[in-house]
Amino acid sequence: MSQSDLPAAEDEGVARTTRLRTDVSHSARIWNYWLGGKDHYPVDEEVGDQILGFVPALPRSAVADRGFLARAVRHLAGEVGIRQFLDIGTGLPTADNTHEVAQRVAPSARIVYADNDPLVLTHAHALLTSTPEGVTDYIEADVRDPETILRGAARTLDLDRPVAITMLGIINFVMDTDEAVSIVHRLLDAVPSGSHLVISHPTTEVDGEAMTQAVEYWNSQGSAPMTLRSRDDLTRLFDRVELLEPGIVSCSRWRPDPADAKDGAPVEVTHFAGVGRKP
Repeated sequence: MSQSDLPAAEDEGVARTTRLRTDVSHSARIWNYWLGGKDHYPVDEEVGDQILGFVPALPRSAVADRGFLARAVRHLAGEVGIRQFLDIGTGLPTADNTHEVAQRVAPSARIVYADNDPLVLTHAHALLTSTPEGVTDYIEADVRDPETILRGAARTLDLDRPVAITMLGIINFVMDTDEAVSIVHRLLDAVPSGSHLVISHPTTEVDGEAMTQAVEYWNSQGSAPMTLRSRDDLTRLFDRVELLEPGIVSCSRWRPDPADAKDGAPVEVTHFAGVGRKP
């Protein structure tokens, strides 16, 4: 565990407080609000409720996204045997974070979290728990700067061995699809065959008109702008990997637990997801 890489409170506290805007909504805090957490401010509740006016089912998407993460990581750590995870766009800690799921299956798993949100940074110690056999680390870096992410990750992960790169709800903050594809390619170029790519992304494929209105409202609030993508756009993000079955689908429908599928296929949500293997 590399807690020495965390900024000391006396050195970085003022800068972190300056960057932490409580008067502007933030996607991670709104997500936390929809998940029933406590790490948000009144502005996040206000904007979150406004967005729900467009798409009332979005909290279901938040829950489905977390469920997808758990199933994907469990599969990769278990059946595939991946022992290294690079989680980009970590978000606020909740139940069943990547290290918890992975180390529950494989106690020796090594996990690196990367995020540039000052609020996530204040919670980094909660993410830096680990089994005695494994390691977790946290690096402050932006998804648009893959070189910094890779340099930081290399302190903990062996990039000559397979790595699972997880990017849940983060590449949608890269507005240009060509740039988003380039970022994914750079990350994949740095890891060997047998590595895996895990992405979830808000989409136009479900409730497209309402989602478009919700995102337009979000982008008008002065928060970090985001974009929706179609299935074809999402396919481009996976163009260098072999998609695992069932391909790019609603988060809720990616290998659902039997209990969730007992009454038929789970209801589609507004986030689609996929997992791919680098050949």
